[in-house]
Amino acid sequence: MKRFLRDNGLGLGFGLLFLATLVGQAFAGNADVNNRRLTDGGDPIGLWQYVTSSDFAVDVAENWQSEYLQFFLFIFATVWLVQRGSPESKPLDRVGAESDRDQLLGSHVKPQSPPWAKAGGWRTALYSNSLGLVMLGLFTASWLTQSIAGRSAFNNERFNDFQDPVSWWDYVLSADFWNRSLQNWQSEFLAIGSMAVLSVYLRQRGSPESKPVGTPHDTTDESG
Repeated sequence: MKRFLRDNGLGLGFGLLFLATLVGQAFAGNADVNNRRLTDGGDPIGLWQYVTSSDFAVDVAENWQSEYLQFFLFIFATVWLVQRGSPESKPLDRVGAESDRDQLLGSHVKPQSPPWAKAGGWRTALYSNSLGLVMLGLFTASWLTQSIAGRSAFNNERFNDFQDPVSWWDYVLSADFWNRSLQNWQSEFLAIGSMAVLSVYLRQRGSPESKPVGTPHDTTDESG
């Protein structure tokens, strides 16, 4: 058990942080909604009613979709784009999809290579892009969830103001939807861009996201 915890500490640690913050968001969001309902003369709602509501769903989904968009774009962008001196970039002379030798494909596969890497044909082609495609799928699913839940929450507000509901398509083209999306997207792009550039000049001893402390600034694709 100790070895399992050690070998999977990063995934388990962030999994627990995710669950803790999701539960915290549920309680804090429920309290915030009830404060607003009481201010407007309405009745408070219970925690379960809140976490199954469109208000909670849209708040969660709009954050998830921006995170998966960030990773999807970063995974594919780093195939073709490089940053001199950044540990987040691959070497400057390996721009592109790289050779079979670099990627351990074809005659260069290892006995321990994943089965689909050794299979050839469409299976290897699909597996070669599987990480980015799954991130794209997760982004698309969370984007659709946000749009559906967001429309429901938006129409609830319109109903309270005695206005007609809008269709899903009208909501996706609305300022409310894009305001929710773009305010999250810009923060993700700023964060990943800052990480790529700042890691050229700054260090964190022992972190694989940083170069070794004494490494020259222009050394690329090296982590400590």
